Amino acid sequence: MLTTATTSASTSSDPNGAPSGNYRGYKQLMSRFDGLAKYNPANMDDPIIINVGGKRFETYEETLARFPDTLLGSASRRAKFYNTKRQEYFFDRHRSAFDAILYYYQSGGTIIRPEHVPPHVFINEVVFYDLPEEAVQIVQQEAGIAEEPEEKPMPNNYYMGVVWNTLEYPNSSKLAKFLAIFSVIVITLSLIIFCIETLPDFKTKQTPKPPNATADWKPPPNPYEIVWFRLNTFVIIWFSSEYFLRLITSPQKFKFIIGALNIIDLMSILPYYVQLGLDADDSSISVLRVVRVVRVFRVFKLSRHSRGLQILGNTLRASLNELIMLMFFLAIGVMIFASCVYYAEGGPDSDFQSIPHAFWWAVVTMTTVGYGDVSPISLPGKIVGALCAISGVLTIALPVPVIVSNFENFYNKELNRRKEEELKKAEEAREKEAQKKAGSTNSKQSSELDITDGTKPPKSPKGVLVCGMNNGEENSSDKTAHTTVV
Repeated sequence: MLTTATTSASTSSDPNGAPSGNYRGYKQLMSRFDGLAKYNPANMDDPIIINVGGKRFETYEETLARFPDTLLGSASRRAKFYNTKRQEYFFDRHRSAFDAILYYYQSGGTIIRPEHVPPHVFINEVVFYDLPEEAVQIVQQEAGIAEEPEEKPMPNNYYMGVVWNTLEYPNSSKLAKFLAIFSVIVITLSLIIFCIETLPDFKTKQTPKPPNATADWKPPPNPYEIVWFRLNTFVIIWFSSEYFLRLITSPQKFKFIIGALNIIDLMSILPYYVQLGLDADDSSISVLRVVRVVRVFRVFKLSRHSRGLQILGNTLRASLNELIMLMFFLAIGVMIFASCVYYAEGGPDSDFQSIPHAFWWAVVTMTTVGYGDVSPISLPGKIVGALCAISGVLTIALPVPVIVSNFENFYNKELNRRKEEELKKAEEAREKEAQKKAGSTNSKQSSELDITDGTKPPKSPKGVLVCGMNNGEENSSDKTAHTTVV
């Protein structure tokens, strides 16, 4: 309970027509407890104390004013964090990260993330203090999680742009997300059909040709073939519709056609139409088998909707030089040890009839598979085999750390992307909540201070009791207004 403040009433009133004594007393009290909004350093050389999570930092107004568009650089924006009792600014934020934030002002724009602060935590602090967007990009690039801005060309036609955006970018709308989920379900269904139709239970036993059969006799059809055909037809209708709609609405059709994922989409569609044009006779059986095998490429359609497969693809693309080097080392080792084992074991009665025949043994030995179908018998051959296995382990192990490092880089990039999205959503939710509270508070205060005419005394704000005033006494010069703050 605060003590009572007494103010003398005068004949003047506020510009809005409110009684002067009551209005002036209220304004004096509000200015007393709202001093943080009017706080300003006397000059640019005055020291400023910033308390971050209990750790105090001291700097100058001139230092922070180098970036006036940021939270700390703007005196009006940081004023709400000012503690009048302790004469300091208080931020309940990450203490270790603030060293780098303050150094950004001191150095004139150099941002360096502390090694012990995780990238997503530091980025969140940079966003909170509203440092320029360039600072966020620098932190992301140094941490290896920066993503190049994706170019999203759009068709000139509005309706074609809506279709293209819906089919190409699953996060663009709720309909796009629904179609992406439906596409994943259809792809999964096609892969299940591809595997189940090879089970023996769904195949008919071969019926021998009866002796009195005519020349055009054919075995009875498999009843399950109709089911598989109808299901595959449904799958192909969706794949074809999706592919051709995206092709028609694509703003860059040549780039669309040569795209890796689009080539996979086309290869998953073509086997169905090729199979329709072939008869199941002896001359086309081998072609049908190849065509059916190509359907397995549908599994790669999942990479359009799976971040995990995209990480794997990016890792292989980034590690292409290391993979080529691995294959080159393996080819040299196969050539050397195949030649050595041939001269150590070779002969007409040996499994190593020639150096090309020994390539298979060298490959399975260097990769430490060791099927055992071909193996050296003599002592020199066994020595060559042991050296081949040891060399294979060393050869394969050399590029693996680089590949693993690339995978870890892309995986951490994905994790930080998810955490950054979560933090951004949480920050937006907090801002919306704060705006709602601020809006309700402002509307309440404005309704309390709104004076329509001079006949009624203004309503007291919450916690403030106005007493000692009667109707007709507002403008009396010999009366006093007593304001009590509860």
